[in-house]
Amino acid sequence: MELAYYSEHALRLVNTEEPARRTDSLTSADAVRELFGPTGQPGARITDSDVARLRAVRTRLRGVFEAASEDDEVRAVDLLNALLLEFPVSPQISGHEYLDDNGRPAWHMHLADHAANATAAYAATACMGLAFQLTALGVDRLGICEAAPCRNAYIDTSTNRSRRYCSDRCATRANVAAYRARKRLETDRPALSGRTHDATHDATPATPATDH
Repeated sequence: MELAYYSEHALRLVNTEEPARRTDSLTSADAVRELFGPTGQPGARITDSDVARLRAVRTRLRGVFEAASEDDEVRAVDLLNALLLEFPVSPQISGHEYLDDNGRPAWHMHLADHAANATAAYAATACMGLAFQLTALGVDRLGICEAAPCRNAYIDTSTNRSRRYCSDRCATRANVAAYRARKRLETDRPALSGRTHDATHDATPATPATDH
């Protein structure tokens, strides 16, 4: 499993909350299990306490994306480094569960799970994956969706560094809103121009009559 895969853990966690809409789907132990996904192995370690713990990690991870979106690379890196120190990982070479076309192990890097609790396990993999993407792609590839009120995080993997939205849905919504704003401006411009002309005409002093 490539290390880049683990960056999805960071995105999934950060995007469980939509601050502008005041929604939060991270509200129970079952929600924590959903974060790990079908391939996760948190087992019985997940408890209700992990909800509050993961929310705290989520806030700090969102800070990384926000700093990156504000072009504050140093702050983004400092915030992520602090998380990496707090939630270390144990990288190992794995491959016995995956075989190549010749029936040999498909060796790959795996982040071993030796954490004391579910939050530490999730945070360690999420932060390591995000760090891998940040160093491989650049801090400017981390962003916050520009389609208000959405504030979802995203990682830009496009070839031309052009991504500004978290999804095609948000991109479409933003483009439609921009189009409607331009149409309103075009509609209002003739009316505004006419009012300006009338005001200028009314303000022009009349030429006084000349006695002969």
